[in-house]
Amino acid sequence: MSDRLRTVERNLAAVHDAMATAAAQAGRSPDDVRLVAVTKYVDTDVVRDLVAAGCRSLGESRPQALWEKADALADLDVEWHLVGHLQRNKVRRTLPAVQLTHSVDSTRLLQEMDREAVNLPRPANVLLEVNISGDAEKHGFAPANVREVVERAEKYPHVQVCGLMTMAHREGGAEVARRDFAALRRLRDELVDRAPPNVRLDELSMGMSNDYPQAILEGATLIRVGRALYEGVPD
Repeated sequence: MSDRLRTVERNLAAVHDAMATAAAQAGRSPDDVRLVAVTKYVDTDVVRDLVAAGCRSLGESRPQALWEKADALADLDVEWHLVGHLQRNKVRRTLPAVQLTHSVDSTRLLQEMDREAVNLPRPANVLLEVNISGDAEKHGFAPANVREVVERAEKYPHVQVCGLMTMAHREGGAEVARRDFAALRRLRDELVDRAPPNVRLDELSMGMSNDYPQAILEGATLIRVGRALYEGVPD
């Protein structure tokens, strides 16, 4: 076993332990939370080690990088998630490669995904990104606007809205992050009764390397972790 694989295995085990601890504190089962390993800053050799260590859900922030890695790793039994911004001109190539798009942030993008998903054997699975922090530099629907998007989701019959996604404030630490995650959970709970048949709202994608325990405490079902998995990995 290589030093790199040992390091990846150790980091993955530490993340899983922290996930289990947070789930227990929240009175939840660890099985209720899925880790999406973000591969943005590592090459395909490291990703292969990550898969060998037992991680099967992989996430990329940039569509082009996702295409390249998905092609290079096509022999692996994995599922890909797009967790970063998606432009409409990249929808056609991205949709067939991903199990879930976490970052749908406009009705125009929903419309384009609905058009392209006609050609897929299944609906396009998506999460609506919510700018819960109000940060002007972040993408996402304003909380007040996402309600209307959910209520009108029947306009997009080839899209399956599976839940919501957010990122916490850049500043403020764990306390502020937990507050943001609680706000997304409350918003989801408010929207459930308004949801048409193609909106499930089962998934809450929230929490990254620096705040995923807080996200789990507030109901995350998907966490997006990158840096914590690769600390100390040899170049």
